[in-house]
Amino acid sequence: MQDQKWYRGITRQQWLVLAVASAGWVFDVYEGQIFNITGRQLLADVLHVEPGHSSIKGRLDWLLGVFLAGGAAGGILFGSLADRWGRRPTMVVTILVYSVFSGLTYFADALWQVIVLRFLVATGVGGEWAVAAALVAEVFPQRARAQASGLFHATSVLGTWLATLAGMAVAAQWRYAYLLGVLPALLVLWIRSSVEEPEAWVRAGAQAGAAREFQPGSFRELLFDRRWRMRALLGMSLAAVGLASFWGVTVAGQGLAESALQRDGISGPQALEQAKFAYGFVETAGGGLGLLAFGPLCVRLGRRRAFFLFQLAALAIVPITCFVPQTYRQLLCLLPVYGFLTLGMHAGFAVYFPELFPTHLRGTGTGFCFNGGRILASSMLLFSGWLKSQEGLDLRIAIALLGLVFVPGLVIVWFLPETKDQPLPE
Repeated sequence: MQDQKWYRGITRQQWLVLAVASAGWVFDVYEGQIFNITGRQLLADVLHVEPGHSSIKGRLDWLLGVFLAGGAAGGILFGSLADRWGRRPTMVVTILVYSVFSGLTYFADALWQVIVLRFLVATGVGGEWAVAAALVAEVFPQRARAQASGLFHATSVLGTWLATLAGMAVAAQWRYAYLLGVLPALLVLWIRSSVEEPEAWVRAGAQAGAAREFQPGSFRELLFDRRWRMRALLGMSLAAVGLASFWGVTVAGQGLAESALQRDGISGPQALEQAKFAYGFVETAGGGLGLLAFGPLCVRLGRRRAFFLFQLAALAIVPITCFVPQTYRQLLCLLPVYGFLTLGMHAGFAVYFPELFPTHLRGTGTGFCFNGGRILASSMLLFSGWLKSQEGLDLRIAIALLGLVFVPGLVIVWFLPETKDQPLPE
């Protein structure tokens, strides 16, 4: 009888790969979330205005769009390089890229400098996820792949908590929070000394060299071979829905909390700090549980049904969270459910995308899906920034409208193949 406990028999090297990949992803998320948490103070300083100035709100979403675009460029580039160079050296480069440029943000004193540095940080962030997701999928056996990949992505919650703690600790002194972003560079030593290349990638490289029938990391094959083209384009569309909803809807929980506090008579710095807590800890705790739940749900229901169920539930919870709570305390009760349903499906990207492509295109295809989705989602951020900045428009109405992005997600998922209980394509 097959052992139902997925973690039985997992080797030390496999656990080590999961730990290293997760540590890189934790700091990936830190780099993205630290701007979400400290962005108002940062922009107030570089624009020389007050933190509540009207010029800041639109620029926040605009800069998040820049971050998504940088992540897309880095994810697509480094995903392809991971198929050519190998998983380990590419992961080293991506971590160094986002660590160095995060630290340089400490010295930024003009908006154009922030724009350039956020773009460059994002290239490393997007690249690291693509490489790490492929690495975990290749190292773990089929029976444990979905759970391990879901667990890998779920560690993103630790990155959000770390960013929230850093943001609350430094308060208006935002520069120190970005200086902490240099620390992930220490992971490079651990990766170089501990992580081995997956056997599947080594074998694929040897076959490519002997047969010369395919080129690892080829975008030409990914986009012009009919076996992989539709998977790549539909996967990218599915990721676009998830990333657009994350930056337009999920992170808006902080804005919902601040608005609720203002309606309760609390405003200014106190409302801002309490809203950071509501989003960074309360909502994110629910999101973390959703991420942990998605892997096992993929095993039980299949990948497509799990995505469909979460997106349908997210479509319902967004207007409920926006309009039902009448006080800040009531909102706090709903925010964990809001986080669970709008964020949980993201673990499915790490589970599903590596399963769609053969070994010699796995990093390329995974990076293209997740980070190509960032390109599409960045336009949603520009629209989100414009919508939220409209004079007289209630933030709750804006977020409820943005929540309709889950509707195309419900359609997209049924055109993708089911990969449940199937081996990775070779």
